[in-house]
Amino acid sequence: MAIRKLIDTHIAPNTTVTDKESKTFYEENPDLFKQDEQVKASHILIKLDTAADEAQKTKAKNEIADLQKQLNAGGDFAQMAKEHSQGPSAVNGGDLGFFGRGQMVKPFENVAFGLKVGEVSEIVETRFGYHLIIVTDKKPAAVMPFPETETKIREHLKQKKLEQEVVAYLQTLREKAKIEKFI
Repeated sequence: MAIRKLIDTHIAPNTTVTDKESKTFYEENPDLFKQDEQVKASHILIKLDTAADEAQKTKAKNEIADLQKQLNAGGDFAQMAKEHSQGPSAVNGGDLGFFGRGQMVKPFENVAFGLKVGEVSEIVETRFGYHLIIVTDKKPAAVMPFPETETKIREHLKQKKLEQEVVAYLQTLREKAKIEKFI
């Protein structure tokens, strides 16, 4: 606590980050601010154990096919997910939020990224069971704009400067100190 107080009172007040430093860091490190393509999707899941026999698989597939027919006839996806989905997102109408590539199992991800906004998938089989997927929004790959990242950049640069100034301050203290060794 004493060291933190020393830093906060003697070093931190003199440590500043200019607008130019922030902008330069942003421009010199574009890879840090890339945002991959993302989709926002909801799903209805009918679970299927990996050790399921053919009768269980047929029952689950018939159940998801029946839900698909209801959706095609104009059923409300979110309401049907709340009532029938066996996944943890059911309470949210099946909403999984935004996700990027590599965050979902491959078959699910491939279908979700291939759908148009508002489009409902065919039945998708994964190790978890059978899914129906609807994409509700998409974000293309992009670079985050400077205004959205500026605060974090400033915090990062200030922390780096503080570390350097603490080292310099300690070096100054060592140079001024009288150190005696007793052996």
